[in-house]
Amino acid sequence: MTRLPITKTPKVYVGGAFIRSESARTFPIANASGEFFGNIPQCSRKDLRNAVEAAAKAGPGWARRTPYNRGQILYRLGEMLEARASEMADAIALDGSRAAAAREVAAAVDRLIYYAGWADKCEQVLGSVNPVSAPYFNFTVVEPMGIVGVIAPPDAPLLGLVSLVAPAITGGNTVVALASECRPYPAILLGEMLATSDLPGGVVNILTGFRKELMPIFATHAHVRAISAVANAEERKALALGAAESVKRTHFTKAEEGPDWFSDSAQSLYAIRDFLEFKTTWHPIGA
Repeated sequence: MTRLPITKTPKVYVGGAFIRSESARTFPIANASGEFFGNIPQCSRKDLRNAVEAAAKAGPGWARRTPYNRGQILYRLGEMLEARASEMADAIALDGSRAAAAREVAAAVDRLIYYAGWADKCEQVLGSVNPVSAPYFNFTVVEPMGIVGVIAPPDAPLLGLVSLVAPAITGGNTVVALASECRPYPAILLGEMLATSDLPGGVVNILTGFRKELMPIFATHAHVRAISAVANAEERKALALGAAESVKRTHFTKAEEGPDWFSDSAQSLYAIRDFLEFKTTWHPIGA
């Protein structure tokens, strides 16, 4: 008897668990040959709310971790991605070049290692001791903002997502991310790696679905404190208007400019700074 292959059921990663959408909706994706590959969960606003709740629960514990420990965890994630590079490249190459996919995986590993190196150094660089002409010791330290909503680009489905998520969690924030709408499978596979890494459940939550449905919820959800998105002009306007209601910080990468995710300019200490708060303390001298 001919054996039928067991096809995979892709699920999203929320709160350290693999779930289907609460709405039970899915949308199909195909491989490079146009053949059916799998049904991807079409997440709803309730899924997003559940992901925000999971991120809120994980936030205090993650923020209390030492920067050195956060760097270790990011480095471990880079190790895991390196070990499963071939599998991830196959996921990216579902509708593209295998060589280009392998290059993207290698760049994503390097990006994780880059931010792992900054984890225990960014506060020394971004914080400061401030000279004041009074009998006070005045210094500024950095603190995480809280929950960052990440909207990944349609291209570079792994590297673009990692480039937006890594700096946010390096600074001690938690993330709710919306994967590439047209190429979501690499993000689902990344979720499987997160689940077996040292990253606590709920620090990174990955949703799949349609941008037009979920972006307004990202913009207006009161507990999402910042948004990092690759968006076109119309999407940026809608996100900015929605974010203004709850005074969110926004950081946009213009989709029209076609950002080069492989460039050194796609990684920076200032990408970490974009999602940090600065607290200045005054302390009397000699008290």
